[in-house]
Amino acid sequence: MLAGLPYRPGDAELAGMRARAQRLMKRYNQTTLDDADLRREILGELLGHIGAGSVIRTPFLVDYGTHIRIGDGVFLNYGCVLLDVCDITIGDGTQIGPAVQIYAADHPRSPEERAAGLELGRPVTIGRNVWIGGGAILLPGITVGDDAIIAAGAVVTRDVAPGVTVRGNPARP
Repeated sequence: MLAGLPYRPGDAELAGMRARAQRLMKRYNQTTLDDADLRREILGELLGHIGAGSVIRTPFLVDYGTHIRIGDGVFLNYGCVLLDVCDITIGDGTQIGPAVQIYAADHPRSPEERAAGLELGRPVTIGRNVWIGGGAILLPGITVGDDAIIAAGAVVTRDVAPGVTVRGNPARP
């Protein structure tokens, strides 16, 4: 799965990993801002890495959590969804608006593979000091360069170069 090869999502090990993530998400999403220490503890268990000073508002949804690496000083606003069947990396100082969706999860283009119940994924990498507006969607396999801006509601289907602002569907400079 992490190598981007087709896999069966019903695999017992993967199902167990998703169940673990669901339990941790449930705990996290029941907290408030007053529970800062508990939130940090839960995110430390859920995510592959959570940097110093990073904040994630609830609700927050993931597939596995363990394939997500968040740098220092990152902010994710309310209602973000990160589908991490492959690695999702978010660089230091990145600001992510509400209801942003980041998908490393993908599906085969072949109808035969889809009918066979296979899925796949491709990693998503977001550089440092990126600003992603509310409701944006980042599709599997993309890289967003340092200092880029993704406008609210944009659907990012291709890599975004450092320092570039993109908007629209599909997102364009």
